[in-house]
Amino acid sequence: MDMAIALISFIAAFIFSLGGIGAAIILIPILVSLGIPINMAKPVGLFYNTVSLTGASINNIKNKRLDFKIGIPIIISSFLFAIVGAYISKFIPNKTILILFIAFLLFSGFMFLFHKKKEQNSYREDTPYLKLILIGTFAGLLSGMLGIGGGGIISPLMLLLGFNPKKITAITAFVVPFSSFSGFLTYWAMGNINWHILIIASVAGLAGATLGTMFMQKKLNANTVKKILAVILLIMAIKLIFKVI
Repeated sequence: MDMAIALISFIAAFIFSLGGIGAAIILIPILVSLGIPINMAKPVGLFYNTVSLTGASINNIKNKRLDFKIGIPIIISSFLFAIVGAYISKFIPNKTILILFIAFLLFSGFMFLFHKKKEQNSYREDTPYLKLILIGTFAGLLSGMLGIGGGGIISPLMLLLGFNPKKITAITAFVVPFSSFSGFLTYWAMGNINWHILIIASVAGLAGATLGTMFMQKKLNANTVKKILAVILLIMAIKLIFKVI
């Protein structure tokens, strides 16, 4: 099973880093399908996001793709509220969390699929701090509750605000490790860590996300990235709907 987890982690990180989104969103249901309890899979997913997207962010920073002014307000609010989300998750039934997960997947998938593309020179360049803090707060809560990092919420909401998709991928790749790590620390404090699986998934995820980020910036346009992510998210949502019913 170790080789399967490593291969899945690498491929998932490569694909999801194309949009700057933590691949825990797909890794967690796969781990659950392999027989790992969801409360043990969530901290693995959070740490996996932390490591894999840290590698992607280093690449973005080196190549000057990251807008720190926009990223910092989201980082601070998502980091703090991921702790709250992870804590309150232990009071919520697993089926309810799964339903929230499905809603999250559907929302993100349809946003990426149907959000209208803007002209290159019409993307906003200002920094709406209050709106960015609210996005970080919401993403942080979901990150802690579901173990997913929150990138799939940050990205579509930033699209709604009118930011360039390629700028969004760099920002989410920078923000998600912070919210993921704070959620992971909370799960660690509660004692739900399988270190063996965590290390295997994270090492493979770091390699996959670093390569995926380099590939996205050199080979793909923003619209193609959005479509790839939309298809993956909607497929995962359909799969989990059948599991719930």
